Amino acid sequence: MTKIKKIVLSYSGGLDTSIILKWLQETYGCEVVTFTADLGQGEELEPARAKAEMAGVKDIRIVDLREEFVRDFVFPMLRANALYEGQYLLGTSIARPLIARHLVGIARGVGADAVAHGATGKGNDQIRFELAVNALDPSIKVIAPWRQWNIRSRMQLLEYAEKHRIPVPSDKRGEAPFSIDANLLHTSTEGKILENPAEVAPDHVYQRTVDPVDAPDTPEIITIGFERGDPVSVNGKSMTPAALLTELNGLGGRHGIGRLDLVENRFIGMKSRGIYETPGGTILLSAHRGIESITLDRAAAHLKDEIMPRYAELIYNGFWFAPEREMLQALIDHSQAFVSGEVTLRLYKGSASVISRASPCSLYSADLVTFEESTIAFDHHDAEGFIRLNGLRLRSWAARNGR
Repeated sequence: MTKIKKIVLSYSGGLDTSIILKWLQETYGCEVVTFTADLGQGEELEPARAKAEMAGVKDIRIVDLREEFVRDFVFPMLRANALYEGQYLLGTSIARPLIARHLVGIARGVGADAVAHGATGKGNDQIRFELAVNALDPSIKVIAPWRQWNIRSRMQLLEYAEKHRIPVPSDKRGEAPFSIDANLLHTSTEGKILENPAEVAPDHVYQRTVDPVDAPDTPEIITIGFERGDPVSVNGKSMTPAALLTELNGLGGRHGIGRLDLVENRFIGMKSRGIYETPGGTILLSAHRGIESITLDRAAAHLKDEIMPRYAELIYNGFWFAPEREMLQALIDHSQAFVSGEVTLRLYKGSASVISRASPCSLYSADLVTFEESTIAFDHHDAEGFIRLNGLRLRSWAARNGR
């Protein structure tokens, strides 16, 4: 085993990372610093501190990253209207580079030569954590216990916990629970019955949204203000990024907005099925496309739509800190210079529908598109030449084919 002086562990305080903490202490015989990120997962984080203290950890870091998460990661991603495989709003994917950045920062600050995570060898998160560390500081070693230890089953995991007197909650002793990841942008749920894509997800899987069938029978109208592509207000009230997303999560959840049952293609090569809930993010995606529809030039908007799948795939696959993602981000951010104004949406039974949009930077000209008499000079005869030129190749093609 490589000699390690100090390790910074991404630590949730849950069963897996509590066992990993003990395993790192035993295996490497060095100090372990725990880092717990508050990303708005909605859980009390102080129990993580208590568990780390019980394990003899001297340096315990619990950091509120909610504003940084939304401002520096979620909002830049939403400027791109990013959807992986056309559906997934990347709630788990976008959180990992932020956690990795703080792991590296803490490691540098305390003189640690390694960081550790609790991601398994089958998932995407191991790739996201480790590619981020590679990009930020390749001198730091990454320890992935699930790829190193000889624990191969849930029973062995529980046996290890019993042997080392690691408390095991009663709900963790029986059947394997759902695997749940949560932050301010979304919740994702995998495992158990969801591993069979032919089975309907049970109602209790959903945590943030009501069933659209049971949502209010009366629509709710809201207005979101944008400045340079980022949302800044709800119903005229200015908010910080995290507060704004929290507000929209509440509104969207009440109306059953943002549910997704998805079978996706993991980067590592397998398909997996998950249940995602992204109420606020779904509202913001609809609103952002609404304000872009009147402020972006046609070619710029279409170019953004062309590069979006590539951009989303980079985030999903863990390349947030890669040069190509940063290059695409520069292009996307440049496109947002005039994406400012207000969008009004109707929230109703699982949908967030744009019903009006207005901007001081609008490219929309009612005078130009009107069917009535226009004050703007537009010669209808110009369309004839436009059509003839665009039809030239079609006429040549038809003549060759005997049409």
